[in-house]
Amino acid sequence: MAVDAHFHVLAVDDSITDRMLIERLLRTSSYQVTTVDSVVKALELLGLQEHEERGSESACPDRRHQEMEVNLIITDYCMPGMTGYDLLRKIKESENLKDIPVVIMSSENVPSRINRCLEEGAEEFLLKPVQLSDVDKIKPHLLKTKASKDQQSQDAYANTSRKNASSDDSGTS
Repeated sequence: MAVDAHFHVLAVDDSITDRMLIERLLRTSSYQVTTVDSVVKALELLGLQEHEERGSESACPDRRHQEMEVNLIITDYCMPGMTGYDLLRKIKESENLKDIPVVIMSSENVPSRINRCLEEGAEEFLLKPVQLSDVDKIKPHLLKTKASKDQQSQDAYANTSRKNASSDDSGTS
């Protein structure tokens, strides 16, 4: 469906085979896809670098996030260094990114891991290998996010209009 082409999915997986598979499945469903092989690279793309590594750059996540707007993140759970669970927590702790749906994938069916991810805010937990029917499961989360972003844009415009109108009265801008 061509209407989905404006949805941008960030896919994070250390396995090139799994990255290629998820990218192919998402593109087949007309999603724009960016793939990276680590949580660190995903955080960099999202503008959420580690404070100790980047210093003051991490104070400006808005600018970089606006350059690459992501509507959904799909990430492998088990990766070297930081896990998909670590990425989920960082996204949900970020004021600017917390509303982006996160889907976790794993080849291991571990109920405690699945529950922990869902309790922390993951929208879905998919078992690998991911299939086209799994891609259909994420579409409602993309649509919900789009509706939420549209409402936030309308609210922000209304608030800006109100602030501008009231700033004339208060003498401040």
